[in-house]
Amino acid sequence: MRGIVIAIIIGLIFFGLTSLGFSTQHAVLIGLVAFLVTLWTNEAMPLGAVSILPILLFPSFGILDTSEVTSNYSKSIIFLFLGGFMLAIAIEKIGLHKYFSSKLLSFFPKTSRGIIYALAITSALLSSILSNTTITLMLMPIALFLSDNIKLKVRFLLATAYGASTGGILTPIGTAPNLILLGFLEEHNLPVLAFGEWMILMFPVVGIMLLIIPYLLSLGVQDECVEDINHDTKKLTSSQKRLSIILSTLAVVLVANTFAKQALGVALDEKLVLLGFGLLMFLPHIGFLEWEDTRSIPYEIIFLFGAGFSIAAAFSSTGLAADIAGKLGFIASLPLFWMFVVVALFVTFSTEVTSNTALTSIAIPIFYEFAKTMPEAEGAMLLMVATVAASYAFMLPIATPPNAIVMSSRVIHIKEMATVGLKLNFIGVFVVSMVAYFAWGLML
Repeated sequence: MRGIVIAIIIGLIFFGLTSLGFSTQHAVLIGLVAFLVTLWTNEAMPLGAVSILPILLFPSFGILDTSEVTSNYSKSIIFLFLGGFMLAIAIEKIGLHKYFSSKLLSFFPKTSRGIIYALAITSALLSSILSNTTITLMLMPIALFLSDNIKLKVRFLLATAYGASTGGILTPIGTAPNLILLGFLEEHNLPVLAFGEWMILMFPVVGIMLLIIPYLLSLGVQDECVEDINHDTKKLTSSQKRLSIILSTLAVVLVANTFAKQALGVALDEKLVLLGFGLLMFLPHIGFLEWEDTRSIPYEIIFLFGAGFSIAAAFSSTGLAADIAGKLGFIASLPLFWMFVVVALFVTFSTEVTSNTALTSIAIPIFYEFAKTMPEAEGAMLLMVATVAASYAFMLPIATPPNAIVMSSRVIHIKEMATVGLKLNFIGVFVVSMVAYFAWGLML
């Protein structure tokens, strides 16, 4: 109860303070969001339960009516995630992720720097399609096993956590903020990037960060040899081979679909493609799942998406986003590059202390008010910068599950994570701003 009382007090404080500069309805909405964010942060109630609260709170306080809120929990973009997670469960069920992680790790030199790069890149690639929580939990024992040197253990663990957070940027289903953005664009009848288009745009950001993060973590450590990591590189089983073929087919379909959209302007609905391949996992003699396996689907995350979409809808429909944008009007007068920098800085450091899903839900409609006044490509880039920056949570354990998981090893001190994370926050802001300004403008 203590956590709930704290959340109520914080919500009332935000309501009281914002009443001085906003209308009553807007102040109420800000207070409700502060209440929800506090509950998400202090975990006084289960994640799924908190995520359903907007269905009760928003109609009760006159923010949105019930049908407007509940429709956000069944948006079509959610089924992109659902299909992807069915595939992820199949991958985990037959152990294909362990095989790939062992193979990927084995490609790198068995030196300190080589293993830091191996852990970061392996974590990133797997987290682009699987839960970053799962991947961090899977790789943490490996990171702890590889050396008895405490300093190296810290660097290995940070490489695992930061790689997982960075890898989520790479695909639309990699992390919640990506889906929040796509859902917002779909809701406002704006062009939505195809799966392959998203990956093409995000590859430079992820690639550069995966060069910088391990290099920074490897500074100041002795480049010693570490334990052998070829612990599970046996040949693929027949089931693993079959799933590999299915995943390869999906990759081909997504790539072909991207080219078709670019060249012909006609493409398949990728939500249906992902959902179709997900349901294929239940087909006898082809798939690998029973209905009981769906208990592993994180339905609380689906509810979290719904809450995020509801918050974004509330900010837009009540005019709060436009009101806040008006108070941040100085951003519109900045040159495009510095606009990217300011937006990325705001989101990056805000996401350290709150849910990146909630933050993205708040930030996207606010910055959309600026995007509406800009050329379409520049507006889209601004929203993508804000979305990517929501994944830059490198400083604090509460910022993201991978950080919290590696902190649970009791090897890392908060000061160490914060020191390295602060540098990476600024580097990440610079990287995404540079890529957006110089690369995305040529692609969009």
